[in-house]
Amino acid sequence: MDRTLSPGPKVAILRRDGALNRHPERVGDALFAEAFFDPRDLVQIKYEMLRRVQVDGASITAVCAAFGFTRPVFYKAQAAFARQGLLGLVPQKRGPRGGHKLTGEIIAWLKAGLAADPSLRARDLAQRVRERYGFSVHPRSVRRAMVRRGKKHRWASR
Repeated sequence: MDRTLSPGPKVAILRRDGALNRHPERVGDALFAEAFFDPRDLVQIKYEMLRRVQVDGASITAVCAAFGFTRPVFYKAQAAFARQGLLGLVPQKRGPRGGHKLTGEIIAWLKAGLAADPSLRARDLAQRVRERYGFSVHPRSVRRAMVRRGKKHRWASR
């Protein structure tokens, strides 16, 4: 069975978690031709790359070629593994981690404005943020921030 082409629940989970290797065909190491190792699983691949160098004494260049990765990817994985262990090899979500523009102060100000005028929509609140604080936020970000902070409103579920 060719696991590189067969979709299934594992592929869906790996994709959801960001751990799906987009190029399993580049993994040329013999262990990944066997049934136990999966060339679609980034965590397995990176762990085995690190193990080959540290335990087996293989050269980084040869290991990177065999596993289909660059040396910078190897060094990044090595540093992450040294810092966090196996969890360091799990790919991290890209981009900002939560609302970085809408601080607690701004949310409190928005809640006060909404309490004074419940007919305001998320679009109106985003406009007020732009006017008062000088930066733009998407109305959907306003909605999410208000819901996260526990403010129930008629448009919060849209």
